[in-house]
Amino acid sequence: MSQQADPSAVRPSTDRTVVVGAGLSGLIAARDLGRAGKRVLVVDKGRSVGGRLATRRIGDAVLDHGAQFFTTRSSEFIADVQLWQNAGIINEWCRGFEDPADGYPRYCTNGGMNQLAKYLAREFEGLTLDGEPLVTVVTRHRVQSIVPVGDSFTLIYEGGSRDVDLASNVIVTSPVPQTLDILDAGGIALDPAIADDVRSIRYHAVIGLLATVDGSPDLGPAGALQTPDGPTFSFVADNAAKGASPLPAVTFHASHERSESLWSLSDEEILAELRPSAEQILGSVTIQDVQVKKWRYAGPVTPWPDRSLTVATSPGHLVLAGDAFGGPKVEGAYLSGRAAASAVLAATA
Repeated sequence: MSQQADPSAVRPSTDRTVVVGAGLSGLIAARDLGRAGKRVLVVDKGRSVGGRLATRRIGDAVLDHGAQFFTTRSSEFIADVQLWQNAGIINEWCRGFEDPADGYPRYCTNGGMNQLAKYLAREFEGLTLDGEPLVTVVTRHRVQSIVPVGDSFTLIYEGGSRDVDLASNVIVTSPVPQTLDILDAGGIALDPAIADDVRSIRYHAVIGLLATVDGSPDLGPAGALQTPDGPTFSFVADNAAKGASPLPAVTFHASHERSESLWSLSDEEILAELRPSAEQILGSVTIQDVQVKKWRYAGPVTPWPDRSLTVATSPGHLVLAGDAFGGPKVEGAYLSGRAAASAVLAATA
């Protein structure tokens, strides 16, 4: 059953776009819209911006537990990365994890990957119109449904945590299964020609271990090991080696197969399964504290072929974006956010 909005509870309509999700796709879409003079509201269920640009503190140690690094291929992403590097936000970590390295730059963010998201959010402060901010970010609010009402979309929040919001256009950047829950709750039907394909989009799950240690582990010249087909871990990195943490602290990402097999277990059971392999990799370095982190939607198995997907054009444009559209990884999320903003700008030109 679709959810109906009470018109008397709806805020006065404004010509703005609501972006659902403050990960890289959402932040880049909001940035491009704001730079074009459009009003934008960004809403996210998390405590902070970033999505899978995610960083956690354990004591004084800093650990990236989502995206670990990124590469560049497209000219537009390369241009922004150069600007961020010049601003001191990111650094070139290494040029490969093999010996010898492949020579292709891997970038990460100084102080942890979520610092890039926070930097992008700070840029919004300089985007104003008539003295008012063009882009506003609201966290800790989960969108429950998007409902077409009159000439606008109405966004309704879980548990009534925020008054409903109106939007002339909406960009949704959450993982596709979560996005479909929102659309279904609002009674928004997908075009039958694409519905089955969109609903078939699946994601890899990844389980991470975040460990503080008593010394610098031997993880090769770059301080990391990448073994995509490894039986236990696909990636292991010392966060101090890449400039995220002031202290040695190691992130372990279990392989997709191992993560799926352990997904239903408790954190204690997962630790019992994974810790022996982690200790073997660390050798003489001892784990001091360790935590489990689960990513149900770590990355798409097979992305949608286009960088964004417009699923409604009435009462405005409703566009889906994220790393499941056009290509995975950090660069894919960035390019998808730009494509979604372009779709809205083309519709409102």
